[in-house]
Amino acid sequence: MRIQLLSDNKILDSILEKEHGLCIYVETDTYTCLLDTGASDTFLRNAASLEVDIAAIDYVFISHGHSDHIGGLQDFLKMNSKAKIVLSKNALTQRFYSNRNGLKEIGSEINLQNIENRLVFIDSEKVFKNEIHVFPCHVCSNPMPKANKTLFKQSENEIISDDFNHELIVCFGKDEMIVYSGCAHCGILNILDAVKQTIGKPISMVFGGFHLLDGDEGQYETAFEIKKMADELISHYPETKFYTGHCTGENAYKLLKDKLKEKIIQFYTGFTMEISTN
Repeated sequence: MRIQLLSDNKILDSILEKEHGLCIYVETDTYTCLLDTGASDTFLRNAASLEVDIAAIDYVFISHGHSDHIGGLQDFLKMNSKAKIVLSKNALTQRFYSNRNGLKEIGSEINLQNIENRLVFIDSEKVFKNEIHVFPCHVCSNPMPKANKTLFKQSENEIISDDFNHELIVCFGKDEMIVYSGCAHCGILNILDAVKQTIGKPISMVFGGFHLLDGDEGQYETAFEIKKMADELISHYPETKFYTGHCTGENAYKLLKDKLKEKIIQFYTGFTMEISTN
């Protein structure tokens, strides 16, 4: 399996572009897919630079309906005429807002004309290619990220707190799982618990954001809370490696790194790795 970051907040190579968005390319011997599409068409230009064939992609898995993850989907549809688009119906039927630094809409308008037969809506576990598990997070035994309090959605004629019923988990593998967390709005510990309960197999790797935004202590997670989370990851997932970026803030990452050491790595646009899968 080859995993390649086509869009992220960070960048190391000047020939590529960065944005506040996340798009990951996954390639195996039997399928290719995108995990989200970033915020714009940035991922397309980066894909061209990295020689990724967008037209050949078989699946797009959308983790949730916020524009930094689904914003590039319309541009993808112009370049690809065959891929199945896998997502929660709630990602398309709701409008989303943030009041961080002023109220603004953070959803994306997607033209569904002529692609209805390519949409696959998920409301419970569905398996693709015998090894890609997609399902909602149904666990809430651990705290959700504090920055969620700035996120809302439209319900009839009022704006209410977002409950993230549009967020999906994507897992790859047969004997061991590679987990994509998206932004982990449901909380990374809840997501990993949901994987254990749904699939019941060891988790070898986790890719995605933790939604631990940098801010004044008291507004978002404190240093103590982040270190406690790291301790729980070490205790419950001693063999798991974590690859994170996008919505994992720099200060939050440093606190996690201090505890997790070599178990956590910060990714960036252009980050590439090849792994053996079971």
